[in-house]
Amino acid sequence: MNQDGADKSRRRFLTAATTVVGGVGAAFLAVPFLAYWKPSAKARAAGAPVEVDVSQLEVGQLINVEWRGNPVWVFRRTEQNIEDLERLEGVLRDPDSQQDQQPEYARNKHRSIRPDVMVLVGICTHLGCSPLFHPDSRPQGMGREWHGGFFCPCHGSFFDLAGRVYTGVPASTNLVVPPHYFIDDDTVLIGEDEGAA
Repeated sequence: MNQDGADKSRRRFLTAATTVVGGVGAAFLAVPFLAYWKPSAKARAAGAPVEVDVSQLEVGQLINVEWRGNPVWVFRRTEQNIEDLERLEGVLRDPDSQQDQQPEYARNKHRSIRPDVMVLVGICTHLGCSPLFHPDSRPQGMGREWHGGFFCPCHGSFFDLAGRVYTGVPASTNLVVPPHYFIDDDTVLIGEDEGAA
């Protein structure tokens, strides 16, 4: 074999080896670079929106998700729950949601985009406790105006299934409705208003 043939063969080998090593090096550099753009767990907890699949949410079922380090409740109301919301106006402190505890699109009787799906921050507006979910219409000790909702055992505040506060309890405002919208019929995005991104 002559010298030119050996040099060409060696040159091809070195070129191929350099290309492979360069490609692997580029991949090692790309992974951390791309990971840098993905929000960290801390950033997600600090406020990144949360997607919730409501397709499997049964009527009468409540699920708990976390957004900004707070519990957020997603509940599918029954037809009876929706009807009962109309009957409570006389015993509620802010039945028409005049105080800014919800986005404008949730300023209605059911305090939600869709009457059947409720989204609330699960923190009592009195001192920050987490109320208990009592969906029963007539549990013992809740009073005759109770049609299901949330009870804060720390100081005795009551909220209906739209998060509206009853009169005569320590909490002065309704539960907070976080910004949210439906991406499609089965998915709600919590933490962002539609068109905000």
